[in-house]
Amino acid sequence: MQVDTDATDVIAPNLKRRYSGVSSTVFRLVPVQAEKIAIATTGPVLPDDIPQFPLSRLPFMSRSGPSGFRVWHARRNIEMLVGVLLKYVLRKRLKLVFTSAAQRRRGEYSRWLIRRMDAVIAASGKANSYLEVPATVILHGIDAEEFAPPGDRAALRSRLGLDPDALIVGCFGRIREQKGTDLFVDAMIDLLPRHPKAQGIIMGGVTREQQAFVDGLKSRAEAAGLADRLRILPEDKGFTIAPWFQASDIYVAPQRWEGFGLTPLEAMSCGVPVVATRVGAFEDLVVPGETGFLVPPEDISELIAATDRLMTDTALRQSMAAAARRKVVAQHQIEHEAEAITAVYRRLIAEG
Repeated sequence: MQVDTDATDVIAPNLKRRYSGVSSTVFRLVPVQAEKIAIATTGPVLPDDIPQFPLSRLPFMSRSGPSGFRVWHARRNIEMLVGVLLKYVLRKRLKLVFTSAAQRRRGEYSRWLIRRMDAVIAASGKANSYLEVPATVILHGIDAEEFAPPGDRAALRSRLGLDPDALIVGCFGRIREQKGTDLFVDAMIDLLPRHPKAQGIIMGGVTREQQAFVDGLKSRAEAAGLADRLRILPEDKGFTIAPWFQASDIYVAPQRWEGFGLTPLEAMSCGVPVVATRVGAFEDLVVPGETGFLVPPEDISELIAATDRLMTDTALRQSMAAAARRKVVAQHQIEHEAEAITAVYRRLIAEG
């Protein structure tokens, strides 16, 4: 959906070619915010159905927005840097905003960029505690209509090439050690022989640097005789990962470290109970014993025990699925996040 660059009050760039959690956030938020403010995104790879303009237009956009100052909302270092260049080198009348999800002290370069921002948003209270500048805490939300329980799970699984009758345990997102994908593989190697109808499905992006790691995971599954039941699938090139959550019975988020981490929320919104480690914002999202289980990071025995409990107890799995969906609808809808962020934009524009 192409828009006139000069008619935008807010630009929320996505300057990364590979799909990521940040990309997902931008692609979900911008259409919702566009109902309240003139916002668009730009970047190398974007879905067709959101307000956008070509990246090549950036240097040539009008100096001011229709309301005076224009907001540039960055979520990565490269986006902060481009905003700084647009404002201080090309002299665009911009207010710079950065959202930080990291739960660690950033390097000097990142801190220098953050100090150039006019406003900072923290994606969680923990993320805020690592910032050295004032910030507004706004938790991520989810599109509860897009991420919703499927009408026909068996048909969906067939379309995705999955077994319609299997008990599917999913682990989605970028495949790397930080994400604990190897811990998921170890858990499945232990659990699948005990649950003959179960399958473990891994799906996500793999960088060149991580290919050896992924090859090692595949070798471990083959050595365990589980290559046909513990599958590592190529990244879905679509702009939504919702169908994979909708096709799952259980979702496991075994991260060793995480900034925020949307995947448990996406799973819960689809009516899928979650086993997650106590990292990122997972403790703010998962209610232990109600919508899933929380386990210490890198504690493989606890990860196996919690996942086994959900795989074994159908009634528990179903009750947690319903509770997970209710929690997202009541507390984590994307409209709440969009309204809070848009309020930050409006304040900056009004300040001039």
